[in-house]
Amino acid sequence: MEKVDFLATDGIKLNGFLYRNQEKTNKIILSVHGMSSNCFKERESIIAKQANENQIDYFCFNNRGSELVKYIRKNIEGKKEKFLGGTSYEDVLESYEDIVGAILKLKELGYETIYLQGHSLGCTKIVYTYHALKEEGEQELLSHIKGIILLSLVDIPLAIKVYLREKYQSYLKLAEEKEQEGKLYELMPKDSFIHPVSVKTFLRYARDNQDIDFARYGKDNKLEKLNNIQVPLFMRWGNNKEMILQKADELVTIVSNTITNEKKDIDYIDGANHSYDGKEEILANQIVEWLKRDDSSLATN
Repeated sequence: MEKVDFLATDGIKLNGFLYRNQEKTNKIILSVHGMSSNCFKERESIIAKQANENQIDYFCFNNRGSELVKYIRKNIEGKKEKFLGGTSYEDVLESYEDIVGAILKLKELGYETIYLQGHSLGCTKIVYTYHALKEEGEQELLSHIKGIILLSLVDIPLAIKVYLREKYQSYLKLAEEKEQEGKLYELMPKDSFIHPVSVKTFLRYARDNQDIDFARYGKDNKLEKLNNIQVPLFMRWGNNKEMILQKADELVTIVSNTITNEKKDIDYIDGANHSYDGKEEILANQIVEWLKRDDSSLATN
């Protein structure tokens, strides 16, 4: 395992851990963590170990939304800036800069086959970035993405409405008033979110969410964004304190019946919670077995 430093495409300084297989390989899993998290989770090391044992390297990094609050630093042509970051202040759309920066770094290190993996909000970031690359015609970068792994993809805009219930409109109004006053970096009231959140971040999830509101699981939702993923797709949830409205088995049925990807593997892990605590080995084994199932087919983009 080695520390790797790199720059997001907008100059933000980032770093992560590269778990190397004993034998040289050009295949790697690129992992993106979720809200208030980091790349040091036990889940990451367990998946990395099983991947390494099967000739796949593993890279997990701290994106600009890691932890709750931190300073992030930008360096563009020697001009340095420092400003507030972390989950409480991030704009999820900026994850594109982080993920593309990580892909470019992995290419520099010699990796040709990249499997994108996200957990929770990390899933949202992965799907958003994948489609942004498609919309921008970045075929060369897309050609390296051979599979997508989504662990506990959550419908965050809907989750906020369910969490706040009758308070949703009042908090949205408050955030918009703060926006008009130029107070985007002011924190919202304590009970407006599951953790401290700035006005600008709250508005991204609650109002300006058109680009990330693609996980509305329902019988009438065609899940267009997920259906437009043209590489093999692996999706998992837990059924214990998972952040979903349906029962896990019902959700899996809905999503499986809606997504037409011929190389999909959609299921849940019995007894797993949102973080897969205590079920990491099972999850890791399922991911690796999926990758091994037909390696040649994963090279089709």
